[in-house]
Amino acid sequence: MTEEITAGGITVPLTHPDKILFPGEGITKADLARYYADVAGAMLPWLRDRPVTMVRYPDGLGGERFFQKNAPSYFPAWIRRATMGKAGGQVEHVVCDKPATLVYLANQACIEIHAFTSRVDKLDAPDQVVFDFDPPDAERFADVRRAALWARDLLEGELGLTSFVRTTGGRGLHVHVGLNRRADFEEVREFTHRAAGVLARRHPDAITVEQRKDKRGDRTYADVMRNAYAQTVVASYGVRGRPGAHVATPLNWAEVEDDALQPGQFTIETIRARLDGGTDPWADFAESRYGLGEAAKRLARLDA
Repeated sequence: MTEEITAGGITVPLTHPDKILFPGEGITKADLARYYADVAGAMLPWLRDRPVTMVRYPDGLGGERFFQKNAPSYFPAWIRRATMGKAGGQVEHVVCDKPATLVYLANQACIEIHAFTSRVDKLDAPDQVVFDFDPPDAERFADVRRAALWARDLLEGELGLTSFVRTTGGRGLHVHVGLNRRADFEEVREFTHRAAGVLARRHPDAITVEQRKDKRGDRTYADVMRNAYAQTVVASYGVRGRPGAHVATPLNWAEVEDDALQPGQFTIETIRARLDGGTDPWADFAESRYGLGEAAKRLARLDA
């Protein structure tokens, strides 16, 4: 059985559209493809001009997943590619700049789409920093909210940087700051390591920068490892490969302050109502671009 979805003027055939990807919810490959076609307008601004890594589940959540960076030769010519160097060769990444690309990836059982924090015209200069707050278990999301709010207070109140927050579609929250692309990854990584260290020292019983899980205890992990060259973050409005079909969703800070917020409350089934509400909590992100010079000086004084 074959179906077709036309998105942005390009028709994409779906093979095995009835294949179940999310057994608990009965979500099929066709459902995933239709979702990505539906949210392409909201999603593509966060993907355009960025190389992506595909996370594919050929047999759904019940089977194995694999991460794929290289675009196979059989991908259609209308899918944009970006060639990057790597140790011993090159990688040709997909770049999602069309609604049909999202649909095509869904047909490849690509549930998750992870994007670079830099763009193809200047891959060595990130246009954002990311703090990933991850709880020790699924019962401690309140601790994650508190950690993210402390990060906002540091970034905005003391360092002068407007920050933006979103659910990851998993158990945690991401806090982002837009950059003007004048700092390289080494500078950005140093800045985020130092900022996370300040948070951990201020709140030693609540936040840790310890990478080893067995040393974190009950503390929230302030992960800054995404701030390195060729590292990726899940795309906003992207689906996560976990039961519930949760969606990584931009938030406003008032929602994080609300005890009612849950990490998995936004899903394939519920996100449309939110988008139809017409309010984009990240509407100012593109205009909120900073250099790290002054903020880094302030942070160094705090660190000292």
